[in-house]
Amino acid sequence: MFGLAEGDILWTPDEKVRSESNFQKFEEWLQGRLGLEFDSYLKMWEWSVSDLEGFWSAVWEYFRLFSSTPVIHFLESRDKMPGARWLTGARLNHAEHLLRRYPDAKPALLFEREDGLKRRITREELRKEVSRLGEGLRSLGVRQGDRVGGWLPNCPEAVIAFLASASIGAIWSSCSSDFGHSGVLDRFGQIRPKVLIAADGYLYNGKAYPKVEQVRSLVKALPSVEATIIVPYLNPEEAPHDMIAWNDAKKNGGRQDFERVGSDHPLWILFSSGTTGLPKPLVHSHGGILLEHAKTLAIHNDLKEDDVFFWYTSTGWMMWNYLVGGLMHGSTIVLYDGSPSIRGMETLWEMAERLGVTYFGTSAAFISSSSKAGVRPNERYDLKKLRGVGSTGSPLSSDLFEWVYRNVKDDLWLASMSGGTDVCTAFVGGCPVLPVKSGRIQCRFLGSSVDTFDDSGRPVKNAVGELVLTAPMPSMPIYFWNDEGSKRYVESYFSTFPGVWRHGDWATIYDDGTVVIYGRSDATLKRRGIRIGTSEIYRVVERLSFVEESLVVDLERPGGDSQMILFIATKGGEELSEAMKKDIFDLLREELSPRHVPDKIYRVPEIPKTLNGKKMEIPVKKILKGAEPEDVVNLASVANPQSLRFFVDVSAEIRGGMR
Repeated sequence: MFGLAEGDILWTPDEKVRSESNFQKFEEWLQGRLGLEFDSYLKMWEWSVSDLEGFWSAVWEYFRLFSSTPVIHFLESRDKMPGARWLTGARLNHAEHLLRRYPDAKPALLFEREDGLKRRITREELRKEVSRLGEGLRSLGVRQGDRVGGWLPNCPEAVIAFLASASIGAIWSSCSSDFGHSGVLDRFGQIRPKVLIAADGYLYNGKAYPKVEQVRSLVKALPSVEATIIVPYLNPEEAPHDMIAWNDAKKNGGRQDFERVGSDHPLWILFSSGTTGLPKPLVHSHGGILLEHAKTLAIHNDLKEDDVFFWYTSTGWMMWNYLVGGLMHGSTIVLYDGSPSIRGMETLWEMAERLGVTYFGTSAAFISSSSKAGVRPNERYDLKKLRGVGSTGSPLSSDLFEWVYRNVKDDLWLASMSGGTDVCTAFVGGCPVLPVKSGRIQCRFLGSSVDTFDDSGRPVKNAVGELVLTAPMPSMPIYFWNDEGSKRYVESYFSTFPGVWRHGDWATIYDDGTVVIYGRSDATLKRRGIRIGTSEIYRVVERLSFVEESLVVDLERPGGDSQMILFIATKGGEELSEAMKKDIFDLLREELSPRHVPDKIYRVPEIPKTLNGKKMEIPVKKILKGAEPEDVVNLASVANPQSLRFFVDVSAEIRGGMR
C-alpha cells in the first residue's frame, strides 16, 4: 500500500460509508424531489455550478433552513462579481439555526485546556447562556449593526459571546488571546466595537499570561468601547472595578429571542493576515454563511448529529468560526485551548480517544510535526470512533497522506481542504463517497465554480494555473468594512481577471476532478521558465530529520535569470554542516529535479510566520531586495517579528552576490 506515487489510491469508501453519508442521502433526495440523476460526482458538480439558484435552493430545502418571510430569489445578479445577492427577501438569524432543537441533554461543547481543566455544556445549557448574555448585551445598549469584539482564548465563553451577539443582530469579531495589543488594535480600531469581551489571560505551553492591564490599555485606545466584560479565565476572583464580570453581564431572560435580519445583514468581521498594511476587514453575512456551512459541513465533512467534531484552532483563525458551524448539524464540537504538544505530540491524539472524536481537524504542519516526532497513534490509542481526518492551512504532501494511513488508521477518510478566511470555507476538499488519492485533494466542492487560468485568463487542465472562481459563492464577503466604493475589495480579488475571483494560489485540476495546491501564486518560484510551487520544496526538505522548518524565495537577477535561496531552521538550532547541505541538494535533485535545487542555503534561527502560522515568503523576498521590514509588513501581524532581523542582516550580502 505504501511508497505509492502521487495520485495512487490510498482509501476507497465501502458501501456502508457511501450509504450512510450525507452526500448519498442528498443525491437520493435530488432524484426523488427534483428528478435529477448523475452518473458521477463530476456531473453533479457541473450541475451545481451551472444552475446555482437550483442548487442552493435545494440546499435550503434539504437542510430545512428557514426564514420568517419568503425567499424571493436564492441568487440575484448571478453574473455580477462582486455584487451577487443571496436569499433576497429572507429574514433569518444564523445563531437560531445553530441553536435549533436537538435533544436538550446532548453535549453541545466539550472543552479541554492544556492544564487539564475540562467542561461539558449541553445544548439546553448553551441556549440558556446565549439567551442570558444576549439580554445582557441589549442592556448595555448593543443594537443591530453594533460591533462586539472578543479578545478570547478558544473557550466556551467565546462561543457563547459570538452566538449571543449574532442572536441580537450585532456584528461579532474576535482575536485570539495570544494576539498582542498592536495586533488587536489594528483590527478592532478599524471596526470600533461598542462592547469588548476579553479574558483576564491565557495559558500556553505551561505558562500563564495575565492580560488585564493589556485589556485596560486596549480600551483606552478604543474610544468606541462603552463597556468591557472580563472572563475569569486565569483568576476566578472578582473582576476589576472598571470592568463587568462575565456572570454579571448575563441577565435572566425569558424565552430565547432571536432577531431575524435580512440575509445580507453582517454576521461577523474576519481579518486577513495583514502582512502588508492593515489587515483587511472581511464582512460576511447571516444568509451567505448559513448556506455555505449547511452545505460544506454536512455534505463535504459529512457531519451528523452523532458526530464529535474537533478542529485544532484559535479564535483568531477562520477555522474557529467553521468549527462552531458544526452546531448547525447537531454535532458536538470540541474546543481545545493551549499547546498541542504540552504532553508531547500525542496530546491531541490521546484527547481524540478519550472524547470519542469522530472527525479530527488539524493542519498539515501538525501532521508533519507528528510524523517527525515518531508518533504512532494507532499503537497507543483506540481510535475506533475516528472516521475522518481533515487537514488545511497549507498543502498536504503525499508522504504525509501515507503517514496518516500508516500511523493513525488504515481505514480512514483523509480530506485535505483549501479555501481561506476570505470566504470562511473551502473551495476544494473532501467528499466521503470518493476515493482518497495520495497527495491529491479529492474534489471541487459543490456550488464552488473553481477553475485554473493561465496568465491570459484561459482555462487550463492537468497543468499549473491560477486558482479562480468564475461564479459567485454565498460566503464571499459582502464588502470590506470602511471600503468606500469597494475599491480595496475589487483590487484584492478582481483586478487580474475582471469579473473573476483570483484567489492567489497555484493549483492543478486533473481530469478525474482531483486537485493539487502548490502555494501562493505571488510566492511562486520560476526556474528556467518552469513554475515551481514552494510547497514542493517544503514537502521534500522538511522530511529530513535535522530540519525543523524551511522557507524558500526566488530572487530575480538583472538580465532575467534568478537565484533561489533556501533558509533552514534546524532542530535544536544545530549548525548546518556541509554534509547536511549536500543531503538537501541530493534529495531535491533525486525526488524532484535539478531545477528544484537551491543556489544557496542559509541556516536561520526561526522562520517568520503570521499570527495564523503561515510562512511569510513575500515579505522576506522584499526584505532581501533591500526593503525595511516595517515598509513591507505590518509587524503587529507577525507572530515572531524578531525573526525578520536575520534577513535584514544578510540582505546586503545576498544582493551583492547577485550582481
